Order: sequence, then structure tokens, then C-alpha cells
Amino acid sequence: MARSRWTSLTKSMAEQQPSRGTAAFLSRDFRLYQMARVMVIIGAEAQALAVAWQVYQITHSALALGYTGLALFLPGVLLILPSGHVADRYDRRQVVLVCYSLQMFCTAGLFWFAWRGLHSVWPIYAVLALIGTGRSFSGPASSALVPHLVPKEHFVNAVTWGSTIFQAANIAGPAIGGILFTLPLHERIRGASAVFLFTFMTLIGYLVLISMLSVRPGRMEKRATSIDVVLAGFHYVWRRKILLGSISLDLFAVLLGGSVALLPIYAQDILHAGPRGLGILRAAPALGALIISISMAFRPIRRRAGKKMFVGVALFGLGTIVFGLSRSIPLSVLALMLVGGSDMISVVIRSSLLQLATPPEMRGRVSAVNSLFLGASNELGEFESGLTAQWWGAVRAVVIGGIGSLVVTGLWSIFFPSLRRADTLTAESLMATDSGPTRERESIEQPIA
Repeated sequence: MARSRWTSLTKSMAEQQPSRGTAAFLSRDFRLYQMARVMVIIGAEAQALAVAWQVYQITHSALALGYTGLALFLPGVLLILPSGHVADRYDRRQVVLVCYSLQMFCTAGLFWFAWRGLHSVWPIYAVLALIGTGRSFSGPASSALVPHLVPKEHFVNAVTWGSTIFQAANIAGPAIGGILFTLPLHERIRGASAVFLFTFMTLIGYLVLISMLSVRPGRMEKRATSIDVVLAGFHYVWRRKILLGSISLDLFAVLLGGSVALLPIYAQDILHAGPRGLGILRAAPALGALIISISMAFRPIRRRAGKKMFVGVALFGLGTIVFGLSRSIPLSVLALMLVGGSDMISVVIRSSLLQLATPPEMRGRVSAVNSLFLGASNELGEFESGLTAQWWGAVRAVVIGGIGSLVVTGLWSIFFPSLRRADTLTAESLMATDSGPTRERESIEQPIA
């Protein structure tokens, strides 16, 4: 009797205690999933560096660099509705496996182009569009899969560690890519082809680890397919202003302030650093984000989450301006570290908001909406940066974009007071803070006749 009472008491204390430290790693599936992510992100970042350098060497055009982002983004726009619906209707783990199998095929194509010494960028854009197609389905499925990997009380800790691991891989990926690009290997397996071969092997490792997950999240959406069911993610985000504000804030701030697409220009023409310098510059934002995310894992955000998100986005814009004006590699690296570290604050808060303020059966469709906004801020942001750099030059494009991010931060703090008031990262607190009435959420969750 005493033992039963003590077990009940300790279980209650564990549920009430905020997750901290490495609590998420108690889950075997979470460990396997993060090991897989490390491999595939390192490979993807190395591949992105090789593609960017290859495209710029072929074209010497900022606009051509921008088209790489556009090729990745457009499939997400066209497939946003079916991708979210697929993530809620089918086993999310199986969806991820199919999508990354497609990415293996695409990486093999990029390797073949490099092996043959291709001097046209259009086949590269076609392969990037296929990669974007895979991402449009894997993104919502992967995001909606995470809550199944850990207990509810460890979810914010899992999000923080997931972001930490993502940034660590983002540091290693460009660095490995830059080194592989310059190593004197085989006569024809060198430069971009060596990087693509490495990425292909990381994709194999990813598929093996994901197939080992024991979690089997089956069909979450039980209703028959209809337009209302497919569009439910848009309706939900529009009515929950705290979600709409956080997603759109990230969209416009990063869309305007994105400078990653122009790093090859800075590395070659402004800072004169070469491929290895490009690897350092691409890794710098991830290094800053890694420092912040490790700090947040052990000192999680407890109060005033909304205000801290706005501060993070403002610092993101400030760091972008400093980078745009810099002519020194050390200063540029520090500015990019500020960009990555400040962005990490908003990433953790936005990711937590997205999952905690969304019912489990709708997470795939809501995540698809988020993936569209995220893709617009990243890939479409690369196109915007390339286009404005073509018009104004790289330096002016980056600086004006940073100023635009600061303006957006100020306006969104006025337009979305519920996001500004967001306090603790719990489902109950977020639902209470949101300006949307509770009956709207209930109407969405009711089965459609």
C-alpha cells in the first residue's frame, strides 16, 4: 500500500516537473530518430553547398542562385494540401521512408551530372524540384511524427534538443562539404561529385535508422476525404491567431532577411575566401544556433515566450545588417552566429506553439501549412535574395532585407497581440492566451456530416 502510494506520488511529481536536461533521450525512438536526422542533415547541407558552388561557377549569376531556392519551393506550394492530408491519413513513418527514397534517387542524379561534367544548370533545377517534391510530403510527416516519440511532458525538451541536433548537423554539413569539395580524390570523383556521393551514403543510413523505429502512428484522420477535411489545416491556423502570427512572423522576417543564398557571392567576390570559406560562412549561423539551443535545453523558456520570440526576430534582422556591411571574415562569422542564435529562439518557440496548440489528428495538415510558410521563408527567400542582388547588388540586398525584418517585427507585435502575450509553453496556457474563441476549435474537431 505504501509502495503504491509512493509510486503514485513520484509519477505525479514527474508529470508536474518541467522537462529539462536530457529527458527526451530516455526514449529509444527519439534517440534513433535524432541519429538519423544528424546523418541526413549533414548530407543535405553538404549537398546544398556543392549545388550552390556548382551553379555559381557555371553561371556567375546571383539570379541563378536564387532559382535553386525557387526550384525547391514551388513543389511545396503545389502540393501543400495533399501533403498535409497524407501525413494525417497514412503511417507518417512510411511517408518519410518513401520521400527520402526519392531523395536518394535525386542525389544519384546530381552525382551523375557532376561525374559527366555537366555545364548546364537546368537539369540541376529539375532534380531540385524533385527534392522539393519529396520535402513537401516528408516535412509535415516528420514534424507530426515527433510528438509520438516522447511522453507529453518531455515534448518541449524534445523540440529543443531536436533544434540543437539540427544546428550541430548544420555546422558539420557545410564544413564537411567544403573539405570534400577541395580534397584531391579520384580524377572524376572530386569536387561536387565527391560531395554527392557522401550525401548518398548518409541517405542510406537515414533510411536504415528510420526503419528501426518501433512507433507506428497509423491513420489519425478518421473522416472521409473531402475539401473541408483537406482545408482544415488552413482554417485552423487562420482562426488560431497565435499560430498565424508566429508562422507569418518567421515567414516575412526570414524572407526579407535571408542571406544564405548569397554566401557564394560573399565568399568569392567580397570576402575572397573560396569554397572552404563558404563552408565556414554556412556553418556560422548553425554554430550560433547550437550555442543558444544547448543553453535552452538546460535553461528552457519558462515565461514570456511571445516577447522573447519578438526579441529573437529583431536580433536576427540586426545580425543580417551587420553581415551585409562586413568586409572581414571574423566579423561576418560573428554576425552570422548572431543571426543563427537569435533565429533559434523563435524556432523553438514556434515549433512548440505549432504542436502544443494543435490537436493530434490535425498536426499533419497544420504542419503542412507551416512547411509552406517555412519553405517560403527559406527557399523562396533565396530566390528573393538572388533577384534583389541582381537588381541592387549583394550588399544592398542583404542590408535592406535586414531592415525589412526589423520593420516586420515591429508591425507584427501590433497586429498579433495574442502572440505577444504568450507566456508559458503549455497547451493550456496557449489556448487560454489565444484571441480565437474556444468554440472555433471545437467546431473544427467535430466530425463533418
